[in-house]
Amino acid sequence: MDINKMKTLSYDELRALYKIFLQSQDISRATINTAYVDTFYLWRKGSQELFWNAVNATDFENEAKGALIKSLSKNSTGNVNSLVNGYLSHLRRFRLFLASSGTAEPAKPKQEKAAMSSYTRKKKMDIDVPYPSIEQVEFYLVKWDGLKNYHLQEDALNKLFFELCPKNTDVTDILLKASVLNDFYSTNIFSIYPVAKHICVLDIDTRLKAGDITLVGDIQYVTIGETEKNFYSFASKYCSHHNPLDYPIYDSYVDEVLRYFRDRDSFSDFPDSDLKDYVKFKGILIDFRAFYGLDKYNLKQIDQYVWLLGKNYFPKKYGKKERNGGVSVG
Repeated sequence: MDINKMKTLSYDELRALYKIFLQSQDISRATINTAYVDTFYLWRKGSQELFWNAVNATDFENEAKGALIKSLSKNSTGNVNSLVNGYLSHLRRFRLFLASSGTAEPAKPKQEKAAMSSYTRKKKMDIDVPYPSIEQVEFYLVKWDGLKNYHLQEDALNKLFFELCPKNTDVTDILLKASVLNDFYSTNIFSIYPVAKHICVLDIDTRLKAGDITLVGDIQYVTIGETEKNFYSFASKYCSHHNPLDYPIYDSYVDEVLRYFRDRDSFSDFPDSDLKDYVKFKGILIDFRAFYGLDKYNLKQIDQYVWLLGKNYFPKKYGKKERNGGVSVG
């Protein structure tokens, strides 16, 4: 079908045709679902003419970007300068669809797909994660509230940490809290008593209340037998359940998402290793919140949003180490 005929199609007809094309490409279902909606933002928020003018613009990069910025400024409460690049990337893919005359490319032979699979998995930038915005955060916080199994576990942990065993001066109390965390989060600490004893010796209550983020680093390294273990994610969880507003939780989903947006949007320029340093990790999460204009949300809410985003777009296909339903590096 040539472009002139495509221009006569209705909104729903064009989207249906484009979805067939997307499904023929070697991209994830999540990317297809996002592109199926976000590609047509200018049409949905403006008009059919506005959409086609942007897509067919001679100076596409500048003209389409200008049209998107104008429309986003009117219709979005998010950071326009951050959002625009995501929508522009969808229009670029649609132009490839037009260049193919609106036909789906033949599927690659199975042998070729197998040869490419390991390479494709590494290309995370092929995944189109929606730009962080107030709308996106609200969507995922509602989704979070719908996780009934999480709420039951969260209520149990709150009762344990805030009511039954709020202090960390009795090793028995610490052992109980550490054991429950280890079980709920599947952090795979096979000898929990040395961890509890280590926490007790540190005398952490004053530092927890003050939000001293260097405490996570002090808790995470535990010598068991003659071997020093690194329980980084567990340490962040233990502190977070005492003081959730000052101690966001680190795990592999959050790690994946922060690296993804660093590479795509340059919201920060940290090396990967900084995410394993809790002081730097919290600073990176604060930078993420500020860059995308999400300052109305506390760090616990940002952490919940980022974790669910990672669980959705970077699912793990191995192990059962989960943060009440998601991977946790412990």
